[in-house]
Amino acid sequence: MDIGSVIGLALAFGAIIGAIAVGGDVGIFVDIPSLLVVGLGVIGVTFLRWPIETVTKLASYVMKAIFFTPSDPAATIEEIRKLADTARKESIFALEKVPIDDVFLKKAMTLAADNRPPEVIQSILQLEIDAMEVRHKFGIGIMDGIGESGPAFGMIGTLIGLVQMLQNLSDPSAIGPAMAVALLTTFYGAVIANAFAIPVKAKIEIRSGMEVTKMNIIIAGTLGIVAGENPRLIQEKLNSFLPPAERGGGDDGGGGGEE
Repeated sequence: MDIGSVIGLALAFGAIIGAIAVGGDVGIFVDIPSLLVVGLGVIGVTFLRWPIETVTKLASYVMKAIFFTPSDPAATIEEIRKLADTARKESIFALEKVPIDDVFLKKAMTLAADNRPPEVIQSILQLEIDAMEVRHKFGIGIMDGIGESGPAFGMIGTLIGLVQMLQNLSDPSAIGPAMAVALLTTFYGAVIANAFAIPVKAKIEIRSGMEVTKMNIIIAGTLGIVAGENPRLIQEKLNSFLPPAERGGGDDGGGGGEE
């Protein structure tokens, strides 16, 4: 679980709810028509923009962003080094019998054990990366759209409320409450965009980049194993994917600066 995402959501909504509770009656911030305009409007536009089979996967994108457990690239590199040791001491065919939890790494080692040409291995694994990035782009696109639609429908709701308010200018006592209700739709839209959609979109982008990095590490390591390279050399090559401070195996980053 990504504790940072959980803490972030709790603090963001806690700050909003806390400010409302301290400032007065919480009930004045609840308006059903305003909620319907923003909520149903955003949902409707989302279904209009994207195929229904994509929208139905939105929950999985959000859950992956919030509850995703990041992998440890250094641990992946160490596992690849051990696999390279196995291939060097026994044979590359022995890799198929080694228990591996990571699905992508398991597929890479199976391809290597099948004695596939390096270019074929790289091509197959790269297709996996490309397909994953496409799936992630759907989630990023949906959250980006929600981030745009929330404030837009908030403004639409405000305009509706203002029109209704102007129809009752003859009653001064009704102007203040009507204006408050009109502004609530802008409030709802801003909360949806800035406390949920935009942060989740950014987190999906970051997680996608982390996944791609790990998969590229696996591809480079697999090609090194297939080429019969020394496990130590493979580890040093793969450490190039990491910031100097996180590199193991005595690699000091070649004198480069911190990333």
